[in-house]
Amino acid sequence: MADPQDVAAHYAQDSLLGAIERAVAALGKGPDELSIDDFAPVDEFHIGGREATDALLAQLAPDGGSHLLDVGCGLGGASRYVATLYGSRVTGVDLTAAFVEAGQAMSAWLGLADRVTLQQGSALALPFADGTFDAAYMMHVGMNITDKAVLCAEVARVLRPGGRFAIYDIMQTDEADLVYPVPWATTAAASAVAPPETYRRALEAAGFVVEAERDRRAFALDVFRRVRERAAQSDGPPPLGLHLVMGPSAAEKVANMAANVAAGRIAPVELIARRDG
Repeated sequence: MADPQDVAAHYAQDSLLGAIERAVAALGKGPDELSIDDFAPVDEFHIGGREATDALLAQLAPDGGSHLLDVGCGLGGASRYVATLYGSRVTGVDLTAAFVEAGQAMSAWLGLADRVTLQQGSALALPFADGTFDAAYMMHVGMNITDKAVLCAEVARVLRPGGRFAIYDIMQTDEADLVYPVPWATTAAASAVAPPETYRRALEAAGFVVEAERDRRAFALDVFRRVRERAAQSDGPPPLGLHLVMGPSAAEKVANMAANVAAGRIAPVELIARRDG
């Protein structure tokens, strides 16, 4: 069972904001010269990054009048991208204080503080009133949450009737044990990976109707291939990259994740569900 305190400790980094500030300086840019594309290598913490974000969020079709919830927002990269691309207002919630602190600063640097709000909190007790949001999404979050039923019930509670919930999580596709560490857990005790049917049952119990499901294993394998090719042609990671979030063991965690996907043990899966009115 994934304990929330263990999850927060897994992602905690000393002076994450300072590390990002130093990386920005290494790019030779000031805060007023930055764009969301500059931050994409570090703040899109899921397989496929921006490409995967595009594919998932396009299915929600938000607009300038939409208010979206980003569950497990991390540094808020997807939140800022949605606010920029669609003009939507986005509220993100994450368990890890260091992520929220750094993400708020990044939003301010990009002039998005009026459209993107990030706050610390638990997905199992969302700090929002009933029916607050038009849509919600989460990307690579459920692997740290054991109680999928409470998660889905909380999202359903804060969504308006007819609101959609888009999920892009790494899900279990085989009963074989995973190789650890991986980006979301150092050991099996901290992992809450579950098969798609567990998510579907939790969504349906919370009053959602599952409208679409897509296994993205082939996409993930192609992403890993491209990452390996780029790494072979480079002298090391870029100043802004996921090594700032995952720490010194980043390469091992990503390699193990790729190996687990290649072996058919896990795969990223999309689910699109609508809250029944």
